[in-house]
Amino acid sequence: MIRPAAPDDVPDILRLIRELAEYERALHEVKATEEQLHARLFGADPRVHALIAEHEGRVAGFAVWFLTFSTWNGTHGIHLEDLFVDPAVRGHGYGKALLTELARIADERGYERVEWAVLDWNAPAIGFYKSLGAAPQDEWTTYRLTGDALTKAARS
Repeated sequence: MIRPAAPDDVPDILRLIRELAEYERALHEVKATEEQLHARLFGADPRVHALIAEHEGRVAGFAVWFLTFSTWNGTHGIHLEDLFVDPAVRGHGYGKALLTELARIADERGYERVEWAVLDWNAPAIGFYKSLGAAPQDEWTTYRLTGDALTKAARS
């Protein structure tokens, strides 16, 4: 079952975020708290959304996403920030169901794209995405300002 996240799902979402970060060898980088997630997902003006995959009544996977905007197309899109399914229930179609629900949302609302990033070494995920018809955008390189560089740029 795929459904929108509810406030009671926040502890499970954080648990799965931590599992994803551990898989991606970056658990030490997770700073998010339940309070932050609750405020961003369910506060007065949420700008981020989540879908939940349930298996036998428990949270087994999630997708966290937010809106983007294409100046060239003049339409919104969806950026999938994280997608993760508990390894114990992989192979049941939850990852595909989460992605197809995002595609359905985009299509229903007139958005023209769903996009995300994947680590270059994550061959299982890359194979999964390609099996759905997703194509890599090799001509683009992602840049990021963070930490001291962000502070320096903001104050210059």
